[in-house]
Amino acid sequence: MGDFERARTHMVDNQLRTNDVTDHGILDAMGKVPRERFVPASKRCIAYSDSDIPLSLGETQRYLMKPHVFAKLVQLAGVRKDDVVLCVGCATGYSVAVLAELAGSVVGLEETAEATAAASDLLVDLGIENAAVVDGDLVTGAASEGPYDVIVIDGAIEALPDALTAQMKDGGRLVTIEGEGGAGAARLYVRSGEIVSGRFAFNASAHVLPSYRIAKEFVF
Repeated sequence: MGDFERARTHMVDNQLRTNDVTDHGILDAMGKVPRERFVPASKRCIAYSDSDIPLSLGETQRYLMKPHVFAKLVQLAGVRKDDVVLCVGCATGYSVAVLAELAGSVVGLEETAEATAAASDLLVDLGIENAAVVDGDLVTGAASEGPYDVIVIDGAIEALPDALTAQMKDGGRLVTIEGEGGAGAARLYVRSGEIVSGRFAFNASAHVLPSYRIAKEFVF
């Protein structure tokens, strides 16, 4: 077993299991996907640390979410093998790779063609065939590929736009972290007919996606 494999096992045993991640599918997926491939070379030594890892996506500062926070968010979504999933703000593609182990198909959404191409190439290199990354506005989503059973927002937000909830199937779930820093909270939204209701799930911290800062003009 190599150093990264040992670090991956340690992450699962000491960060996920100890933070109430009990879904065996998620534990297996995050124990399999090579997280170190999705961070800059200079950050690979901390790829499995319990921290948000800075990523360079052009001029935009983005982060790979803490392992246990991401795992709990995915667990909250209750992803099933036949689900169609949208991952908003997938950055380098780690979240898409993990979700692809759990779902029927996954669409990752990124803002630039460059980020989309880089994530797509990495997924192909890892032999992941049930996922694709497309480019577009993170606030308006990817309606042409939907509707979706599950939407995962890979980062925190300050407000949830109707454009995303409109892409949920009846019975669909959307998970996200609202607020930044110590004030952040993971929330689960569920569509029932024309009604989308949300509830608090657990306290969590993550960096707000730049597109989701309140200064962004949403269409409600």
